[in-house]
Amino acid sequence: MMLLEAPFDPIRRQMNSVLLTIDLTKAVADEAIERKDCVVVAYHPIIFRGLKSLTLADSQQQSLLRLALEGISVYSPHTAVDAAPGGLADWLADIVTGHLPSPEPTTHTAQQGQAEDTIPENEEVNEKSGTATPTEQPQEEKKKPQRPRIGMQRTYSRPTYPSHHLVDASKTDLNPSSVQHTRSVISPVTGIEGFEGAGMGRLIAFNDHQPLTHLVERIAHGVGSPKGFPLAIPQGKQVEDIQIRTVGVSAGSGHSILKGVEADLLFTGELSHHEALAATEKGQCVITLFHSNSERGYLSSVLRDKLTKVLKEEWERVRKEVAEAEELTSEWEDAVKDDDVLVECSQQDRDPFGVVILESSKQEGKPLR
Repeated sequence: MMLLEAPFDPIRRQMNSVLLTIDLTKAVADEAIERKDCVVVAYHPIIFRGLKSLTLADSQQQSLLRLALEGISVYSPHTAVDAAPGGLADWLADIVTGHLPSPEPTTHTAQQGQAEDTIPENEEVNEKSGTATPTEQPQEEKKKPQRPRIGMQRTYSRPTYPSHHLVDASKTDLNPSSVQHTRSVISPVTGIEGFEGAGMGRLIAFNDHQPLTHLVERIAHGVGSPKGFPLAIPQGKQVEDIQIRTVGVSAGSGHSILKGVEADLLFTGELSHHEALAATEKGQCVITLFHSNSERGYLSSVLRDKLTKVLKEEWERVRKEVAEAEELTSEWEDAVKDDDVLVECSQQDRDPFGVVILESSKQEGKPLR
């Protein structure tokens, strides 16, 4: 969907470059203007409903108006990329069915037991030294909850985000779609010649059961090695013991596509609390990545190269067509001489949510009782 079409002005011509982004934020608009791109391809449409006016009072509309002033067009493919064969849904399915170098690593969860920064119930703190010493405790006394260790301060890292440059085929050790499986479309789109196999979501059936821990590792490698992402499993189960035979996949907010899908694992960008709870109560597992983290890696790993190839061919055709015209201004002559075409991914684009990592550091002071 073309959201904004800026007229071509050979006198004030932009670069023959395209900036790819998931969300058109103010930071991305600033980046496109500084780079002098001619088009921004924003996966999410910045306009979802009809408007009677465009004003600077709205931050998103402000970005569109600024880009129009600079002669930069905006195109948003969104669900067309979701549904296309070889599109976003297939990219996520390729990650789940990929393979890491043998032996494939196994993810381990923390062992249950004494917390790192807690004091056992049979120790007390010396107020002068701040150290813990054992105390006698009657056997019949019930165990008390552990309490935070005195003199410790909890600190947190800055928010971290997936490194989507690691998703490039040349920079990842994940071999996509290499584990034997069958794949089908959850919600097919029919009646479009040449696009057989199009539709929303994918249902994967492995030939052999796959450890959930292996799928966690594949997903982490495939989407840019985030510091963490949500995983929901049925109560009473352990991650290391779960085997997966079927996976339902949908980018973004996946409930509308995945509801009613009978799969061992639901893999999507986001589900609500109640949607995830309903899935685990049925015995399903859920992996979510935060909405746009299930989409952003597709830009650098797939769309950039595909779009570069198409645009180079199209620009070459246009150059020849324009060059055959009888009269050309000097500005047009300069424009058609430029045979460069560049497609890049935004460096400013990221999901609103990052992950903060808990860290601990020593703190001096009087112990609290």
